[in-house]
Amino acid sequence: MSIREILGPVMVGPSSSHTLGALRIARFAYKFGGGVPDEVVFVLHGSFAETHRGHGTDRALVAGIMGIKPDDEKIKKALIIAKRKGLKYEIKGSDLGEVHPNTVLINFKRNNKRYSIMGSSIGGGEIKIIKINDVNCELTWEHNTVVISMKDVSGALAEVLRCIPQNIANLYMRRVSAVNKRAVALVEIDEPLSTKIFEKLKKNRFVYEVYYIPRD
Repeated sequence: MSIREILGPVMVGPSSSHTLGALRIARFAYKFGGGVPDEVVFVLHGSFAETHRGHGTDRALVAGIMGIKPDDEKIKKALIIAKRKGLKYEIKGSDLGEVHPNTVLINFKRNNKRYSIMGSSIGGGEIKIIKINDVNCELTWEHNTVVISMKDVSGALAEVLRCIPQNIANLYMRRVSAVNKRAVALVEIDEPLSTKIFEKLKKNRFVYEVYYIPRD
């Protein structure tokens, strides 16, 4: 048993599930999009939708999408900070289907690009990212994560992976469109991805887009 399991996670807020987990999902979205978005809509499901104000889920989500860390006292004033920054946000409830009761869909826009992240808070501050831009996945964010939109053709994955010298912990491949021959590779790596390797991936002939989400 780890010291974290005995003492609990370091955090600000009343609930590791409704506060810390929510914040971490939003921080994942913040890092995926490359910074604070211009506007964001949080769609809350199940228990998140029912108790979000009482457990501080609303503040946690807004704090996370602004990049605020879990142990930062600014979480308590996240809604005020968002207003000062001019962040346009909306929080609403909806049925997201057969997912964990503590699930949120985050739709956001930054620099005229739209993104979508769906994640579940599964307890103790742990999360699962279950959808990225409408592509199903199952990421725990325990590793540094590289998301690669690429051509779905023979030999493409092998060539792309040769660009990554880090040890690969997990690899997921999802076909997005058979007609357009497009796929998404989700690569979880142990060591951080350098700027040099990131730029090399972006220039690969099989790659459309690359996103890097360093482990939090």
